[in-house]
Amino acid sequence: MLTAPQILSAVESLALAEETRQQIGLFSRAWPGMTLDDAYAIQSAWVKQKIAAGQRVIGWKIGLTSKAMQYALNINTPDSGVLFENMRFEEGATIPAARFIQPRIEAELAFVMKTPLKGADITVTDVLNATDYIVPALEILDTRIVRKDPATGHARTIVDTVADNAANAGIVLGGQAFRPDAVDMRWMGAIVSRNGVVEETGLGAGVLNHPARGILWLVKRLAQYGDSIAAGQVVLAGSFIRPVEARHGDTITADFGPHGTLSCYFE
Repeated sequence: MLTAPQILSAVESLALAEETRQQIGLFSRAWPGMTLDDAYAIQSAWVKQKIAAGQRVIGWKIGLTSKAMQYALNINTPDSGVLFENMRFEEGATIPAARFIQPRIEAELAFVMKTPLKGADITVTDVLNATDYIVPALEILDTRIVRKDPATGHARTIVDTVADNAANAGIVLGGQAFRPDAVDMRWMGAIVSRNGVVEETGLGAGVLNHPARGILWLVKRLAQYGDSIAAGQVVLAGSFIRPVEARHGDTITADFGPHGTLSCYFE
């Protein structure tokens, strides 16, 4: 287990990386014995620091829900992070060049909750009943920790990603809302293009066979720490595509077919 001073040091490093847009080294290399609980402890301490500075939590994100992403990182479990108000962008937004370090885009579904969700014994039916509506969404990923150590070539691991707030940095929500019982979320999908060229495609079934299962996983994980999803919060259920690099001058568009299209432009 990491000590309190080590956790504080990690939080200060992440805050500095975000402020200066200069990535820091792998926590997994600095502390080889670091556990997943350590990583969530760093994330939690960082979130508390942000709240103390005046930022407002609006929800959660779930990552690494697809087999493709789990295989890529050699893990077998999703992860989660926290969404803040200042991460939200309007559909069609221009993303300032100085905002992120190495942004990437994922396509997914966002759940907006009408009632709280908590407890270790909930079911997918409970998740659907607690959902007010769903909307297509883009998640903007950014990595304050390097993706690969330049000296050793070692890639970041699950503990690096979790400590880095699951690499979450921004969200773009679509304008069309759908009741959870009015659509087949397994077949909701997107064609994601960069500057008019198709980069990735995917279906909601790529998220644990149903996006609601991502929410179910999150509620059960939060229950272990006495936490829960609150009414009104937004939850990104997990991407069903691999991340698309967003370079300066790129327009990223996600075509969800009958469920709408959304995009953003990176200065």
